[in-house]
Amino acid sequence: MSGYVFAVITGWRIAEGYQIRFDGKYAHGSFQKMEGNIRFDPAQPEESRFEVWVDVASIDTGIELKNKHARSDKWFDAEKYPRISFVSTSVSRTDTGFVVRGDLELKGIKKEVAIPFAFASEGGQYAFYGKFKVKRGDFGIGKLSGKESDSTAVEVSVPVFAIE
Repeated sequence: MSGYVFAVITGWRIAEGYQIRFDGKYAHGSFQKMEGNIRFDPAQPEESRFEVWVDVASIDTGIELKNKHARSDKWFDAEKYPRISFVSTSVSRTDTGFVVRGDLELKGIKKEVAIPFAFASEGGQYAFYGKFKVKRGDFGIGKLSGKESDSTAVEVSVPVFAIE
């Protein structure tokens, strides 16, 4: 085996076909534009890093009037805060996959979140898949009532391809 060097691919580029869906009491839909830098090695998750940005103006609720409302200062204030960002602080293995912890910044407010996720490969295609909840009121969107409806469920499916 001497003379052979084994390299683990850790750089990933986001491929077409990603989906960022949300479902809450007042709206459901998706964001259509995302970019990011991903460094992930399933054998060494602690060495991983996620930096992801979502274009707020790309929100699509299926209703144009609601999209305008969501982009306004009543919800996301896309003009003042054009991006939602997530930057990881740690990644670890769990019994069922992985969890990435990091700072989610929305409307200029930064909160730590934990996102459980799976990393799968099928037929040479790789993808990240995760689900988590965000309390809208924590980011100045709506008012908190102390009920489950304060949270919006977010589901992310991100196909990726290796970069060298």
